[in-house]
Formats: sequence, C-alpha cells, structure tokens
Amino acid sequence: MRGVPAIVWGGNYIGLPASRGWLVWRKTNAAPSFAGAELAWTSLDMNVAVFTSATSPDSTEPKVHPTQKPVALMRWCLGFLLNAPTILDPFMGSGTTLVACQKEGRAGIGIEKDPEYFDAACRRVEEAMRQPDLFVAPPTPAPVQEPLL
Repeated sequence: MRGVPAIVWGGNYIGLPASRGWLVWRKTNAAPSFAGAELAWTSLDMNVAVFTSATSPDSTEPKVHPTQKPVALMRWCLGFLLNAPTILDPFMGSGTTLVACQKEGRAGIGIEKDPEYFDAACRRVEEAMRQPDLFVAPPTPAPVQEPLL
C-alpha cells in the first residue's frame, strides 16, 4: 500500500526500495560474534536515526525469541509512526511490538505462525495490560484475539 508508513527490521536483507530513513539499533553489549547494530528500513522521508541500548530484552523478562527486541526500542519506533491508527506486526515473534503498543496506548495487530511464540506473545501482552502506564490512555478497543480461520 503506497503512502502507508512502514518500519521493517532486517529490511537490509530483502529487496526494498531505496530509503534515506533508516533506523539503527546500536547494541552496547553485543557479543564479539554478533552484530553490534541492526538496521530497520523505513518508508519515511527522514534522516537516519540511532537508538542505543543493550542487546538483551528488558531485564525484567526472559528472552523467549532469538530476535527479541527490547520494548524500549519498539516504543522508540512507534514515535516515528504517530499518525498510524493501527500498528501491524506480521512477524510478531514474542510480541514486543504489541507490548510497546499497549504501553503507548496504541492499537496493534500481530501475526505469528509458531504456536509457542504466539502463546508467549499473548502472555506478554496480557501482562502489559495488567500493568498499565497511569499517564497513557489504554488503546481503544481493548485487545482481542481473533481466530485466523
């Protein structure tokens, strides 16, 4: 869909159109055998932006997915999509994007084909719902798990 803002982590590995609006996650504690940064392609007309944090997810929760990102990183990304009425994560994994949506009072949809990761994502979103930010209005309507078929 033309004109729809998009952020694609790992977009440097697939054939997306040229962009000047790249996002960079600079990892402060990356192991020597892993990348010190990850790139996200965007459809946004902006300068490159850099987010610096540790590689591990938030210290209060275990890592359940091999490419799990910190919630703070996804909240930062949402800041580039302020006018997007709904956030779609077609590769939801452990649900970090939807947790960030919940914490920002944004509507989000996640799709995950792996049942274990899907269940983990549901648990994480439910936990985020139980611990709302008092300064952020909850998304309307409340999250609902819809059947695929």
